[in-house]
Amino acid sequence: MSKIAVVTDSNSGITQAEAKELGIRVLPMPFTIDGETYYEEITLNQEEFYQKLAQNSDISTSQPSPESIIAIWDDLLKDYEEVVHIPMSSGLSGSCQTALMLAQDYENKVHVVNNQRISVTQKRSVYDAISLAEKGKSGSEIKEILEKDKFNSSIYIMIDTLYYLKKGGRITPAAAALGTLLRLKPVLQIQGEKLDAFAKARTVNQAKSIMINAIKNDIEKRFGGISPDNPIYLAIAHTQNEEAANLFKEELQAQLPDYPITDIDPLSLSVSCHIGPGSLAVTCCKKLI
Repeated sequence: MSKIAVVTDSNSGITQAEAKELGIRVLPMPFTIDGETYYEEITLNQEEFYQKLAQNSDISTSQPSPESIIAIWDDLLKDYEEVVHIPMSSGLSGSCQTALMLAQDYENKVHVVNNQRISVTQKRSVYDAISLAEKGKSGSEIKEILEKDKFNSSIYIMIDTLYYLKKGGRITPAAAALGTLLRLKPVLQIQGEKLDAFAKARTVNQAKSIMINAIKNDIEKRFGGISPDNPIYLAIAHTQNEEAANLFKEELQAQLPDYPITDIDPLSLSVSCHIGPGSLAVTCCKKLI
């Protein structure tokens, strides 16, 4: 019997096809759109999602049902000794707390990792979990290592429009109107469990400069300094903005030539539905393994 199975959710950006290649399972995140339930990448792809967003459909996010989580765990435990489950950040969804509660009935066979990651940083945790399992670490050891590492990552996101933040009640209509009038491009950050305001830019180029400088500052002050001897993972993410993301990759790579950029990924739909299309994001993770 193989020892460790790894499970995550579609917020990681790992597709079902990639999951099959990696030998892991990915729970699709559910959405309610105009009263009908869809599942990310199963019955709802990126193009369809943005079409519905543009049509001003009523979209709300949810979390995987307890039944769907238990079904995957039970199936995996037929062939594996333990399951390591890596959900999206507990600060952004209740799915982590649900999984933690369900795992109590599994007598230390299921280990839910609460390391407060999402998107590309969550994907990196999945890769790390796979590597740790291959090195012979137990489920509880993998959980402990990943949770100790949770603050060794950063995400900065430039928002193209304030409309969706206003629609979701995350900013007031007055603030959205003023920001739109001033053509602001807010930059948000995710460090640990919270999505917070970081800076305000007047142009996309200014926002990109703010994000690049923030990543440089994090590497210098939090992650051990910019050096070929200090491995850091860099990645780009976006919402329906691939051409701009490719250009941003070139600009970021020129500023940090020692660190190859590992991914350019669409942000998960759970994030996209709150910030809308046109965003750009940059992430960094201190190399764990």
